[in-house]
Amino acid sequence: MARINLLPWREELRAERKRQFTGVLGLAVVVGLLVSLLVHMSFESKISSQQSRNSYLKTEITKLDTKIKEIAKLEKQREELLNRMQIVQSLQQSRPMVVRLFDELVRQIPTGLYLTEFSRKDLKLSLQGKSESTPRISAFMRNIESSQWLERPDVSGIKADKKGSIPTTTFTMSAKQKDFKNSSGGKQ
Repeated sequence: MARINLLPWREELRAERKRQFTGVLGLAVVVGLLVSLLVHMSFESKISSQQSRNSYLKTEITKLDTKIKEIAKLEKQREELLNRMQIVQSLQQSRPMVVRLFDELVRQIPTGLYLTEFSRKDLKLSLQGKSESTPRISAFMRNIESSQWLERPDVSGIKADKKGSIPTTTFTMSAKQKDFKNSSGGKQ
């Protein structure tokens, strides 16, 4: 039998396989490192892109916040202007009411009675005057009761004055102007 030494051939085959394995392993490590580097770079670019979007959103939110503050300021000014317009409108509407009130007072005052002082707060009237006699004050109260513009006369004081050539009676009275804004039946 021939003696053939197969040992070096096997050793060479093992060494060759070991080199191939090491090469493939090195290639796999390099490919793995490249893939992980690409994934890392991809994530970094996405993070950077998202951070730029976030900073853009923050600047836009800041701009919108200032606009919201401006809008709130404008709404407040609008409310103030509307309130002023309502005040002016109510004054415009009450202007003829004052004229009618004076006209009505003149019509209701009987002969022999005159007013020395007149004041008005809201719808309440305070009247002071002089009369030749107390029945004329009573007639004045009845006239106020029957008036379409005035109501609820109330005399708070009557004082006889006999110093002059003609005796007079000084009186203090209150009455109320009818509120036509809250009632539907009144004329304006």
